[in-house]
Amino acid sequence: MKSPKREILQKFRKKLLILLSSLLLFVLLAALFVSKYENEQPLDITTYETLLDNNMIDKAIIGQKYVTIVSQGHSYTIPKDAIDIATLYKKVPVTMQENSQFVIDIISLILLTGVLGYLLYYLRKRQSEPIPIQHQIQIAPVQEPEEFKSNIAPQVSDVTFDDVAGIEEVKEELEEIIDFLKDPQKYTEFGVRMPKGVLLVGPPGVGKTLIAKAVAGEAGVPFFYQSGSAFVQIYVGMGAKRVRELFAKAKEMAPSIVFIDEIDAVGKARGGMRNDEREATLNQLLTEMDGFEPSSGVIVIGATNKIEVLDEALLRPGRFDRRIFVSLPNKEERAKILQIYLKNIPHYVDVNKLADMTVGFSGAALASLVNEAALHALRKKKRMVELSDFEEVKDKVLFGKKKILAFSEKEKEIQSVYQAAKALAAHWYEVEFDKISLIGGTIKELDKEIVSKSDYLARIKVLLAGYVAMQIFYNEAFSNAAQDLARAKQMAIEMVQEYGMGERLYGDIADAMAIIDSALSELQKYLHQHRETIQKIAQELQRKESLTNQEIKELLDALL
Repeated sequence: MKSPKREILQKFRKKLLILLSSLLLFVLLAALFVSKYENEQPLDITTYETLLDNNMIDKAIIGQKYVTIVSQGHSYTIPKDAIDIATLYKKVPVTMQENSQFVIDIISLILLTGVLGYLLYYLRKRQSEPIPIQHQIQIAPVQEPEEFKSNIAPQVSDVTFDDVAGIEEVKEELEEIIDFLKDPQKYTEFGVRMPKGVLLVGPPGVGKTLIAKAVAGEAGVPFFYQSGSAFVQIYVGMGAKRVRELFAKAKEMAPSIVFIDEIDAVGKARGGMRNDEREATLNQLLTEMDGFEPSSGVIVIGATNKIEVLDEALLRPGRFDRRIFVSLPNKEERAKILQIYLKNIPHYVDVNKLADMTVGFSGAALASLVNEAALHALRKKKRMVELSDFEEVKDKVLFGKKKILAFSEKEKEIQSVYQAAKALAAHWYEVEFDKISLIGGTIKELDKEIVSKSDYLARIKVLLAGYVAMQIFYNEAFSNAAQDLARAKQMAIEMVQEYGMGERLYGDIADAMAIIDSALSELQKYLHQHRETIQKIAQELQRKESLTNQEIKELLDALL
């Protein structure tokens, strides 16, 4: 006779075996069903025509609404209405979908689900029977991955061109686009086709996204923002699906603007290191832009700082017809941008002087500069932001937080002589700078479209002045010259190899070395003659640790 404990254990094992077997059978049949009817990848019309023209379709199965295409062991579906069935019959073996097998599979799945449901009900009813603790088994629930969900939604932009300064030429290019979005009928009646796409090209931080928002705000239309990287998915077909959904939504709410930031993430040239998912997404983007009707009222604006890597098909006429290059702001544009950012900040600052200090700053960098200067003023418990606050945080915005150097007395002496020689050379060769200090202070970047050979030579001499001063005063070279020497060499190479400013039109490293050697020779004579002046500047610099351009001028006027 069996013991009660053994009987309970056997009953438990039977129930568990029935449950696991049923679950396994259900999963296998469901997987077969899903793989047969749901896991077929969608096929766009461009890829379908390519497969058909190149005889790459093995067979086709025609159903009620969809056609299943089999190519190289893979199955794809395409809407029946989207293709020419007669042409398909001529080129490919075609069969009709058998509905009987579909019905059998459905009935089998329903019956199996019923059986499984009964078993679960039976087991749940008997849960009240005690099971020894040592035989209890806990099965963790299976966590299935969440399905891809789209979160594409339009934005209403409250940005206008009044909020964006320093882009007058860009505004002129976009005025027609805005007018078309406001009144597309005026253009269609006149027979004018507006560009389907506008590509904004420029370095990071110049305001490409802000410009797109301003266009939407001026036109008063919905604005769909997507980053190029959002289309690059790990799931096959998800990128193309997202593109279809984005453009479908934009067409529903036309007139509207689709803005794709960092479009190079999805629009890189095809070939080379292949990425089939990215290429499928790019193909879908190209197809959607081709599918626009002239009067659809949807404008695509793309932004990139790497136009050279974009696929040629994306740049051809009919897609991104208009390209607008957004460059770093010049002095006048920087002044206008600074006025906007300083509007709500209490300040006592000459905006033109501040614009002079910020050569090479983008719009985003200027916004950060104003914010950092205001924070610096608050830390100092000031009621107004002053120019000195901007001078203190300028290097932090450009290069990150400055490292505070703990110089010894000897190092302070060496560094002050090095910087004093650079200041004297900058004054003599008329190269502008804001200030010099023991831990920084550099000459201004060139703010000209056309730069002369004389300008380049003057800057190279200023960069080399500290190195030469070390030779004169200490007969030694020091590591503090590393950055300036690297920049001087780079500029000399640019002069001879890019701009033809050497002895020969086709210059080489020898010509660049000749420029450096000539500058060193000239500096050796000039700085040796003004040893006492360099010492006076160095002493003042050691005392104050930093000197402005104006203070250097006053000191030199008294000495020379």
